[in-house]
Amino acid sequence: MSEPSIPWSETIRLSEVVRFTPADPLKRHLEPDDATRKRIAKALDLVSLDHLEADLSLTGWFDGARIEGRLSAKVTQTCGVTLEPFSSDLKARFAVTVVPPTSPHAVQQVEEDEIEIEFDPEAEDPPDVLEGDQIDLAAYVVEHLALEIDPFPRKPDAVFTPPENPGEISPFAVLKTLKTGDGSDRS
Repeated sequence: MSEPSIPWSETIRLSEVVRFTPADPLKRHLEPDDATRKRIAKALDLVSLDHLEADLSLTGWFDGARIEGRLSAKVTQTCGVTLEPFSSDLKARFAVTVVPPTSPHAVQQVEEDEIEIEFDPEAEDPPDVLEGDQIDLAAYVVEHLALEIDPFPRKPDAVFTPPENPGEISPFAVLKTLKTGDGSDRS
């Protein structure tokens, strides 16, 4: 049996979520088992993922859904300075809206030369467009975990010391070592 390309999947139908309101949201607690955490760690290039859990609140949003989540994780990465493994505790909050492909709230694909796009870093992200009627809650947890992982991990006490000056760096520096002190070739 081949390993799935998605390391973890926990789905819910959009139709199950749309009736819930912010005053009375649908709550989900997600926590992968050991084998799943190993697959996630491999997918995210971690030494290990020792802990991961997420609490999600799901509510209807127009013809889609809003997912608000809180995750906590303990990851082990390789230090970029010492090459030793070290652990970090991560915590994050996130919010995502999703809509079906037929939604008027779905961002429509347009040609690059047809529209000028203004970018506001403070604005909320546009809704994610679902491929069907399933919302993969675990995929959103893994996505937001990946955003929290330091891409340049460094142990808290690691100090980079540059190598000593190697002297002259030149493609011809090696040729100088082939000459003897009297100017004659060694060959």
